[in-house]
Amino acid sequence: MKRNFKTPYGEADIVAKSPDGYICLVEVKARESDAFGLPTEAVDREKQRRYRMMAKFYCAMVREEVPIRYDVSSVYEGEIEYFENAFI
Repeated sequence: MKRNFKTPYGEADIVAKSPDGYICLVEVKARESDAFGLPTEAVDREKQRRYRMMAKFYCAMVREEVPIRYDVSSVYEGEIEYFENAFI
């Protein structure tokens, strides 16, 4: 598992391997209020595009095509929700 995986396209908060063999790129979003929207709303199309580029960078780095999954962890009002396959 890697934390704060830096690439030319941005930083993935977490890169982990799932038990079923996927490399999971995880965006962690936290909010203390909904004044700026819910945490999951911050993972917009542009953020998703950057995560897809980070996945390509990761595959090039390990020199292998690996199955990738994009997950989002949302922290709001002390509650944690985890969304597997949050986007494609």
